[in-house]
Amino acid sequence: MKILCVSDQIDPLVYSNSIKKRFADVDLILGAGDLPLDYLDYIVTNLNKPLLFIFGNHHTEDCNADILDDFGSTHLGSKIRKEEGLIIAGLGGCMRYNKGPNQFTEAQMYFEIAKLVPTLLFNRLVYGRFLDVLLTHAPPKGIHDKADKCHWGFNAFRWFIKNFKPKYLVHGHIHLYDLSDVRRTRWMGTDVINAYSHYVIDTGE
Repeated sequence: MKILCVSDQIDPLVYSNSIKKRFADVDLILGAGDLPLDYLDYIVTNLNKPLLFIFGNHHTEDCNADILDDFGSTHLGSKIRKEEGLIIAGLGGCMRYNKGPNQFTEAQMYFEIAKLVPTLLFNRLVYGRFLDVLLTHAPPKGIHDKADKCHWGFNAFRWFIKNFKPKYLVHGHIHLYDLSDVRRTRWMGTDVINAYSHYVIDTGE
């Protein structure tokens, strides 16, 4: 299976006339935040594949359910969904650094995780695993994050990895301006992947 992950930047390789050819073998799309809904709609319309997304800290659009439905994508904020055989959980937002929307303290993010625990335990009982992918906007603390508070990662995500062992954690929020920057790190058996702009995961690798 191939998963197209996008976040933070409208990528000209995705937003192009060649999208259908370039990403013809993609089975699923994940949006890790801070992308316009009409960009996600463009991807869904052209690839005709399921798209799950969470909000980042720079979304200014009205996020009510009716508008989200109009864009043909599934908002996964603080929810779990089974799609294309994968169990995927979503946790949007970033570390609180001012009073803006979609920002969380560590305690608040732990509370968002607590909402998912009953379903995670059910998944472990029924499917033999808690989940396959955790989709976030911010990274885990100490993995791909930055020194400024806005771009701190969450210790809560490290705790999540240790206890629920997703195969992948896909995040956005950390912009990459150098091709040599690290965007994929394996930690505690989980591949932590920065989806900035776009990144394709091949689950068969």
